[in-house]
Amino acid sequence: MSLDALAVALRARLRPDQVLTDRQQLRTYECDGLAHYRVIPGIVVLPRTAEECAFTVRACAAAGVPFVARGSGTGLSGGALPHAEGALIVTSQLRSIIEVAPHDERAVVEPGVINLEVSRAAGPHGYYYAPDPSSQQICSIGGNVAENSGGAHCLKYGFTTNHVTGAQIVTPDGELVRLGGRAPDAPGYDLLGAFVGSEGTLGIATEVTVRLVRLPETVRTLLAAFRGTDEAGAATSAIIAAGVVPAAVEMMDALAIEAAEAAVHCGYPEGAGAVLIVELDGPAAEVAAQFEAVEEFCRASGAFEIRIAADDAERALFWKGRKSAFAAVGRISPDYIVQDGVIPRTALPQVLTRIGELAAEHGVRVANVFHAGDGNLHPLVLFDEAVAGQAERAETVSGAILDICVEHGGSITGEHGVGVDKAKHLPRMYSEDDLDTMQLVRCAFDPRGLANPGKVFPTPRLCGEVPGRRKGPHPLQEAGVAEVF
Repeated sequence: MSLDALAVALRARLRPDQVLTDRQQLRTYECDGLAHYRVIPGIVVLPRTAEECAFTVRACAAAGVPFVARGSGTGLSGGALPHAEGALIVTSQLRSIIEVAPHDERAVVEPGVINLEVSRAAGPHGYYYAPDPSSQQICSIGGNVAENSGGAHCLKYGFTTNHVTGAQIVTPDGELVRLGGRAPDAPGYDLLGAFVGSEGTLGIATEVTVRLVRLPETVRTLLAAFRGTDEAGAATSAIIAAGVVPAAVEMMDALAIEAAEAAVHCGYPEGAGAVLIVELDGPAAEVAAQFEAVEEFCRASGAFEIRIAADDAERALFWKGRKSAFAAVGRISPDYIVQDGVIPRTALPQVLTRIGELAAEHGVRVANVFHAGDGNLHPLVLFDEAVAGQAERAETVSGAILDICVEHGGSITGEHGVGVDKAKHLPRMYSEDDLDTMQLVRCAFDPRGLANPGKVFPTPRLCGEVPGRRKGPHPLQEAGVAEVF
C-alpha cells in the first residue's frame, strides 16, 4: 500500500486534520530537539485516543509502512527522527491526567501530558513527580518513558524507570496491552522494564502509571562559585564520599555560565570558572545538619563565594541559569551539538581536561553543563555551520568525547538515549554478541521491524537474519513471551 492509500484509509476513521500530508505541514515535524538531523516524514498522524493510536499502527502494519512515535519533540538524540517513507505518530493530543491517587501514591496519565503538569496536579495532595528533565515545562511523559529521561534530581530519586509502575502500550502489530500496574513489581517477565527506555522500538505508550513522591518537609539550595572545574569536582566527590546524598548536584563551567548570563541574566558570581548548585531535601533536622557539612566541603575545596537561597524565588533564580543552559548556548554560538555521556565522578578532572585539549586541537569551543553528582556530562560542542569544516570538526570532537567516557569506565549516554545520533557508537560499549541478544528482544516485540527502524542499533538488521543466530522462533518466543501480544 502506498502512503497515499494509507492516508485515505486513516481519514476514513480519523478527522481530516488528524492526518497531515501537506509538505509544509510535514516540515514542522522534520526533527526533534537535535536539529542536526532532519527528515521530512511521509505522513503525520495525530491520534486523540489510545484506540485511534492502535488503529493507526494496525493500518501501518497492514500496509507494511514503518512508523515513528513522537511526543513533544524535545529529545536530543534523534530518537523521534521521522522516516521519509513512513508515518510519524504524534501523541501530543493524548494529554489527559486520568487519575491522581495520593492514597496509592500513583498518577495515571496519557503520554502527551507535560512532565511538570503531573507535579502541578499532585501538589495539592502533598505529592510531586520526581524526574525533572531540564525541558520539563514542555517535554511529555510518553517521550520521557521512551528515553528513560533523568533530570537534575536523578542523583537521589533515579530516572523515569524508577517511577513508572505500569503502562498501556500499542504493540507494533497494533494490539493494546497492559504491562505492570499499580503494584511495584508485576509477576512474570519484566516487560515494562524492557519497554521503558526502548526509544519507541517496542511500541507506543498510550497510558502511563507513575509513582508520586511526597513533598519534602524542607528544601535548601546553595550556589558555590569556584575558580575552575577541578575544585568544583573535588567538592562534589567530597560531598558524596561523606555519605551525603543531595537531591541534586549540578555544575556549569565558565563558557556555560557566560551563555546563561547572556540569556537569562541569572547573576552568578563574577570570575567563576565553575559553579555548583547543591540542593538537599527531606526532614528539616537532617537537611540542616547535612547542609552545614556541604558548605564546609565547598569552602575546603576552594569555593570563593557561597550563596544560600533565602526563599523559593531565589532558589528558582539559581536553577534558572542551569535549566536554560542548552537553549542559552544559542546566544554565544550559531550552532552546537549537545552530547551526553557518563563517567565516574572521580574522573571529572581528567575528562574535563581532555575535553578542553580536544576542543583546542580542533579549533572549536565546548561548554560543559552536567549532573556532577552522578557523573552525567552534557558537553555542548559549539560551531558555525557557515564556516567550512567547522561542522565536521565539531562532530569529530563530539564522538571523541564519547570515546573518553568509555575509556574511563563510563557510558555513551546517561539520559538522552541512543536514537540515530549514537547508534554508530554502540559497538564501543557492547560486543557483537551483546548487540545480537538485544536484537532478539526487539524482534520478539516487532518481528517485521516497523517500529522506529534505524534507531538504537548500528545496523538495520532484520529479524531472523541476525549474524551468528539461527533463523526461526526466537528464545523469547519459545518461552511464551510473545504470546502476550
